[in-house]
Amino acid sequence: MSESFSTVPSGAIRSFDFNLFDLPTFGSVRDALAQYHGDDHIYVLYPRRIAAAAEAFVQGFPGDILYAVKANPHPAVLKTLWTHGVRQFDVASKREVDLVSELYPDAELFLMHPVKSRQLIRHAYAMGVRHFAVDCLEELDKIVDVTEGAADLHLHVRMALPKSTAKMPLVGKFGAGFEDAITLLREAALVSAHLGMCFHVGSQCLDVESYSHGLAYAAKIRDLAGVALDSIDVGGGFPVAYPEMEIPPMADYFSEISEALATYGFEDLAVYGEPGRALCATGGSTIARVELRKGTDLYLNDGTYGSLFDAGACAWKFPVKLHRDQPPSPSANTVGFRFFGPTCDSIDVMNGPFHLPANTGEGDWIEIEHLGAYGQSLATSFNGFSSDHVFVVLE
Repeated sequence: MSESFSTVPSGAIRSFDFNLFDLPTFGSVRDALAQYHGDDHIYVLYPRRIAAAAEAFVQGFPGDILYAVKANPHPAVLKTLWTHGVRQFDVASKREVDLVSELYPDAELFLMHPVKSRQLIRHAYAMGVRHFAVDCLEELDKIVDVTEGAADLHLHVRMALPKSTAKMPLVGKFGAGFEDAITLLREAALVSAHLGMCFHVGSQCLDVESYSHGLAYAAKIRDLAGVALDSIDVGGGFPVAYPEMEIPPMADYFSEISEALATYGFEDLAVYGEPGRALCATGGSTIARVELRKGTDLYLNDGTYGSLFDAGACAWKFPVKLHRDQPPSPSANTVGFRFFGPTCDSIDVMNGPFHLPANTGEGDWIEIEHLGAYGQSLATSFNGFSSDHVFVVLE
């Protein structure tokens, strides 16, 4: 238990059904803040929300779920997902391979990063990883060379989609173009015990038809390559409802994918999806303290070099909530605030606006919600500002 929390927190819940690591556990954020004595911002996990998201995907997605560990690798998140049916994980590095393997030796790992070091390939293969993504002949040759022509490789050819309407398009860095994907599929078929195709529609995809477009494109490449596939991976991109971003029901995504699998002849294959954000975003928040107010500018003890990168670099307006347990009561009327982080860097700014009670000021705690994905996992210790304080709220 963190030394910044009381040893026996009066508001804590002593037992619960999520088998998490030893973290301070409370019934509310208010209870937690009453016991906190540190100077850093705090991360809060809501495991019941993560569990609900996991169950929705496990029961509704027309295939197997590979949790994208990069979204939030905290052991408590991984344990909650495992407890609620997630058995396969999308990993990208030696540390992610080792983290999941140590927690769950029986987990099936998919190394879906299209560019991997030789050391990583060698280590992953020795650890039992057999699923590898490739998007060029050079990477294919590297994997075959490092594994000494292993006969049990499960290779997934990643193609580049021609366009993306996602909030964070992933075009340009990874993926084989149309003609290259045809060639790569044919070459991979010669050395694969299991051959698959994969793609990514982009992060925070608000258009359900993007997945059917991706499957239609994959079918064209498959047919021209003239190879038999064992699997199709529709990647990630499943969205979360941030302010000013309306999303369709997740069931619409599942239905769209199911129909497209049948339409384009993939329904008899192993089907994979790689949700990250959609499984854990609503299951985590950052709670930052106001150190100073200047007009409608609030200076916080966390910022873009910490867990608020997307609020700054991507200008996302995360939902916010004021926590105050001393007079005066929060104002009924609200003001749109701009946030500044704690570092000396002037680009450490989050323009928002973030709407909070008009009398928000120094000493108040602000909960920035939906940061369970790409919040804590992106945080740095730049300028000495960081936090390792994590607590659980069971609500």
